[in-house]
Amino acid sequence: MSAIAGLVLRGRRVPDAAPLEALSAALAHRGPASGPPVLGPGLGLVGRGLPAEPLSAGAATLVASHLLAAPEALRAAQGLPEARDAELPLLLYRRRGLDFGAVLGGAHALAVADHAMRRLVLARDAFGLAPLYFAETSLGVAFASEPAALIAAGFATPRLRPAARDELLQLRFTTGAETIFEGIQRVLPAECLAIAGGAIVERRRAPPLPEGGPEAISEPEALARFEAAFLASLAARVQGATPGLLLTGGAGAAALVAGVARLGLPPLPAFAPVLEGQAAPGDAIPIPVTRDAFWACLPALAQALDDPSAEPAHVLHWLLAEAARGQVPALLAPDGSSELLAGHGRHRAAMRPWWLWGRAMRARGAFDRLETLGIEPRAWRDGIAAAETAEAGSGRSRLQVAQAVDMGDWLTNGLLAGLDRCCARHGIEARAPFLDAGVVAATFRLPDALKVRGGEGKHLLRRWLGTPSPRTSPRLPIGAWLEAEAARLGPLVARQPGVAEICRPGRAEALFRRATDRRAGAAAWNLLFYALWHRAHVEGVAPRGDAFEALS
Repeated sequence: MSAIAGLVLRGRRVPDAAPLEALSAALAHRGPASGPPVLGPGLGLVGRGLPAEPLSAGAATLVASHLLAAPEALRAAQGLPEARDAELPLLLYRRRGLDFGAVLGGAHALAVADHAMRRLVLARDAFGLAPLYFAETSLGVAFASEPAALIAAGFATPRLRPAARDELLQLRFTTGAETIFEGIQRVLPAECLAIAGGAIVERRRAPPLPEGGPEAISEPEALARFEAAFLASLAARVQGATPGLLLTGGAGAAALVAGVARLGLPPLPAFAPVLEGQAAPGDAIPIPVTRDAFWACLPALAQALDDPSAEPAHVLHWLLAEAARGQVPALLAPDGSSELLAGHGRHRAAMRPWWLWGRAMRARGAFDRLETLGIEPRAWRDGIAAAETAEAGSGRSRLQVAQAVDMGDWLTNGLLAGLDRCCARHGIEARAPFLDAGVVAATFRLPDALKVRGGEGKHLLRRWLGTPSPRTSPRLPIGAWLEAEAARLGPLVARQPGVAEICRPGRAEALFRRATDRRAGAAAWNLLFYALWHRAHVEGVAPRGDAFEALS
């Protein structure tokens, strides 16, 4: 949940402390200040929830928000037996230059001030669990762990990019390096970016996924390889202060519980969402997910998701992190397991040819053919199409291409961005054992038949668990909740400035009146989230009360 931010000026003068302090203040929810700003010629750095003093080695200084997944193994592999955990990124940078991030593993967003080369280097982990953004301004380049901090400190304005807004409405997330805010970009997963003289001089990105098509490997061999990698990843992420488990359901959550047991560890505190009439699995702490809790959390959730993701799973992320606050310092989440092991129906559809009812992923947007929007979005799928083209080739199967596209944008900018914000707002660090380099190497190139079998995904994981159908994720009855409140909710949403400028008169209200219809309900939810998000981040109105009060 820690954070970094900073400014690289076009000249060599030492920057003022005020804008750096503004960046730090906007990230206060991610941890206590790590000390005063670190200032130097043309450079300023700040941190939250980090060591009190920045690390230095020779002519370089490190400010990092990172978790090294297996520091002992990294020390051994890199021949640095005496290095402290926190020093490893800096020592590897001195040795490998802009390629250093590719060997770090874990989740990291870090900045290295290279004084000798007069440049600042930013790097981000392979799947983007640790967030990092930047804005190019007349002063130079500013960066921060959240785009809202760049806006709050005056380095960008909350002006929307219409193309990204259309992606959000149709897809529930946005794609690529550009965010929804004009002038704010993401440091991409597995990317290393060099800034000198207040300008970006190089962007280098390592392939986050293994190259090549499916390997020829037997099921017993694949199971052994997966178990070794997964248990090593899990063991590395339970070290130190005892974390908890985020049991949002499905085979991925079941694997976290089983993995802890197979490591011979005592059970970890586990938090599981339960709907009315349900029970929590095993000894997990049940967290009720009620209609009232749903309406109450939405304004704060929308405010937290400054890089917006309208995925309903974030409601569960928020409520479970809220319940775990003060009880555990970190939560192990199953996020990434469905994308890595083909657990989504869209993966199974994409792997079939068209004459067997196959279809491209996300071929239809949430508002297609509903005649709700004033101008139907035309280019909302361009980012997905570009990713499909980029990921094809190298002998990859249809299924692998679908997985790679999902992991490149949806996983990073949708699921993980929301998981990070939900946990950070409650003082908790999110960890994702499935998104370990070893686990990815052990699973991505598995034969399709070891991922999907009998019309069901995650075959290998289910075989490892020894059960055909672990408890599935709770399906929130959002459509029913929206329709039950349609009479007051529909008009409230429709008259919000962000919604009124894009919807036809009367059409938004109509969606809420038939929200139990799957397609209408999905579009209604997207509009509700967008209305709350727009109010917080574009109109600048602080959330107050539940969703109804916040929109009143």
